[in-house]
Amino acid sequence: MISLILFIILNNAPGGPLAPYLQNPHITPADIARLKHNLGLDKPIWYRYLVWIGHVLRGDMGYSTSNSEPVLQAILQRLPATLELMGASFVLSIVVGSAAGIFSAIRPYSFADYFITTFAFFGYSMPVFWFALMMQLAFAVHGIPLPFGYQIQLPSAGISTHDRFFLGDRLEHLILPTVVLALLQLALYSRFMRSSMLEVMKTDYMRTASAKGLDFKTVIFKHGLKNALIPIVTVTALNLPSLVGGAIVTETIFAWPGMGRLFFNALGQSDIALLMGYLCLIAFLVVFFNLVADVAYAWLDPRVKYD
Repeated sequence: MISLILFIILNNAPGGPLAPYLQNPHITPADIARLKHNLGLDKPIWYRYLVWIGHVLRGDMGYSTSNSEPVLQAILQRLPATLELMGASFVLSIVVGSAAGIFSAIRPYSFADYFITTFAFFGYSMPVFWFALMMQLAFAVHGIPLPFGYQIQLPSAGISTHDRFFLGDRLEHLILPTVVLALLQLALYSRFMRSSMLEVMKTDYMRTASAKGLDFKTVIFKHGLKNALIPIVTVTALNLPSLVGGAIVTETIFAWPGMGRLFFNALGQSDIALLMGYLCLIAFLVVFFNLVADVAYAWLDPRVKYD
């Protein structure tokens, strides 16, 4: 159903599948008629959809007009770069954010709690495109001076400086976009973890564990953390499709050759085949990871049972 809706919307967008060709000022009505016939656009939309879905089921997602290559090949070429960037930001945000949320819950309404809360609101409200540009200006254009004449100077864009793989060079290019992407997610995880942990700490079994004389760390991390992770699983499952989909704004600003930038370029050039392949992939991942979240509930909370 999602693929059908997407197919109808994209094929009825201004210009439709012929938009890349209509930009040519020398194109004639005869050329347009010939293109419609060659591309099968003179057939009814339901027939074109059945042809498209039949090719997809055989592993053929069409041909990208903006990249001059098969859609599946274009996606697979840019997927590793997106997984590298999104994976780094995901690990950073969930580790630091969850740790900050637990610390806030253990010491509610303390100075540290207020500081973490303020930082979380800062992360929520910060526009990604503005923060990315400020990070480029501070760390790439001007640099951060250090004692003894040293300076922090990071690359402003791209995935590497050299054609060959150098770990240090790749890590330098990874720092700025990773920090920009992790800021919002870090704030999200910290607030969810704080709220969830506070609720768990009020339960009877947590008070009983403390009354039995168990160590405080054992009570928190062995008995409380597992149940407090349930809301985090939901948020994580909803965010995991973005690991493949990429970050459109961040990848465009930092010229990162990933899926987000691929989608942005395809959208600007009305590459219908590539847009269909990208959007259907993301839709599938959203449904799949929601299913994973439902299954994970039963493991985290024994009270949840599926018949």
